[in-house]
Amino acid sequence: MNKREQDGELAVGFIMGVTYRKIASLLQHRLKDFDITPEQWSVLNQIDRSAGMIQREIAERTGKDKPATTRIIDHLEKKGLVYKRAGLEDRRSFLVYSTERGKALIQETLRIEEGVTQDVKGCLSGEEYDMFMELLLRINGHITEILEEKERE
Repeated sequence: MNKREQDGELAVGFIMGVTYRKIASLLQHRLKDFDITPEQWSVLNQIDRSAGMIQREIAERTGKDKPATTRIIDHLEKKGLVYKRAGLEDRRSFLVYSTERGKALIQETLRIEEGVTQDVKGCLSGEEYDMFMELLLRINGHITEILEEKERE
């Protein structure tokens, strides 16, 4: 660790990225017996929570871009965890649903994801965790506004 790192001057994006990758790695390790990645799990979980979403909604809820979301949904469909139906209002968009197998997988693995959350909470008090989540959501919203501003330019 260099002097700058010891002084706590790591770039916020860098340290958040490293932390995210470690948490995702922990979740991936715990999900390996279920033949699903953390990215696939998060998409399947959103589909299971709100059956009949279009891919754009799934992308927004999981923080992924549309091509990545499409690729993940295709993988989940090949595994028999989700299926698509043409939209009623717009035949070009598909509604995505969880299969019974997908629903069962989420029920079986939800405790694993909750366990990872508990591990994160293990180094924080309840108040610190609440503040941490509030700050992350505030940062997320702020960066979203900046990006939307850039898109309008």
